[in-house]
Amino acid sequence: MYPLLSFYLKRLIRTGTLLIQTADGRQYRFGDGSPPQVELRLNSRAAERQIAHNPALKLGECYMDGEVDMMSGSIYDLIALVFENAAMTATGQPWMKAIEQVRLLYRRIVQNNVPKRSRRNVQRHYDLSADLYALFLDPDWQYSCAYFETPDQSLADAQLAKKRHIAAKLLFDRPDLATLDIGSGWGGMGLYLARECRAKVKGVTLSDEQLKRSNARAAESGLSDRVRFELEDYRHIDERFDRIVSVGMFEHVGRDFYDPFFTQAAKLLKPDGVMLLHTIGRTTAPYNTNSFIDKHIFPGGYIPSLSEVMPAIERSGLGITDIEVLRLHYAETCRDWREAFLARWSEAEALYDRRFCRMWEFYLAISEASFRWQGYVVFQIQLTHAVDTLPIRRDYMKDAEQALKQRDTRPVSQPARECVAAE
Repeated sequence: MYPLLSFYLKRLIRTGTLLIQTADGRQYRFGDGSPPQVELRLNSRAAERQIAHNPALKLGECYMDGEVDMMSGSIYDLIALVFENAAMTATGQPWMKAIEQVRLLYRRIVQNNVPKRSRRNVQRHYDLSADLYALFLDPDWQYSCAYFETPDQSLADAQLAKKRHIAAKLLFDRPDLATLDIGSGWGGMGLYLARECRAKVKGVTLSDEQLKRSNARAAESGLSDRVRFELEDYRHIDERFDRIVSVGMFEHVGRDFYDPFFTQAAKLLKPDGVMLLHTIGRTTAPYNTNSFIDKHIFPGGYIPSLSEVMPAIERSGLGITDIEVLRLHYAETCRDWREAFLARWSEAEALYDRRFCRMWEFYLAISEASFRWQGYVVFQIQLTHAVDTLPIRRDYMKDAEQALKQRDTRPVSQPARECVAAE
């Protein structure tokens, strides 16, 4: 085995068992022999060297390319074993730190998310075949963290609970509130607010596929008079809104664009308006985006620490009225997505190929593990202009949530998956 890889694994794997077969047929054992036991095969000497020198990127790439095969356990089991041990062990090696320092130097270039580049980044991920997303998302096509009210709640119910939870924080206390959905996805959040809260919704996206299906869903649901979806960058909007919601979009803004984002939000929000930002964040100090995710899944993306977001909010003039940290909800969401994707692997492979499927599996696996062991969470940040816009006790959120729950559990007339099947 390549000496540097062996040295690294001996220091890293202290509990559990990792078995590695190398290309020359030899087998190596790391750990204390206890479960869980994971076994893999490295199919070339090149894979050993690449993983040793840049594991954050090359483990995923070698798995994609068939240079790493799992013999016992899944790629998720391997990542879980590594992350669990990393959480207990000081693993920062000099060469790994050097790689991250270099990446920090060009982070501003990679995340220079001007409008044209933002659209290209969004298209790279969200304009993949709609049939791919139908394989693993819930029927409403919610592609963000669900909200699990109970441990055994289904993904579909947890995604409905997420929409209800957000709507309650926005306090739709009267009908026809002008509402902006920044990063509207396939339309589920906007349609929910239009249907259940009688809001007048404008949703904006940079994805052609999402735009087409969102408007189709609005028409099928009979809500085209209350909700419209447009292909538009949030920076180019010049209307005013009573409510602003953004779910799972802020991760694509880029570190250097936080000030423009919140300054624009403050401009668009009416003096008595309410905004709710739902975004992935980290409980640790600021750190680079995982290099595999940055290169292959979400180019230009960045997961912020709260310390990076707060100064931009303060400079915008908006006031923070509530912050909630959702812990492990996204880990459970990713688990459900991963298991659904694996169950329909053959269909995904028919759409793309085996290499793509391995890439997607690795993405869902490392995402789940990051929320379990690497300090990833979801922040829900509520913002207003005026300190007296909302009730001074949080009881109103619970009351609104319960009221919504009494009426929103009825079946949706036309879920997104049916729209896709009909096209």
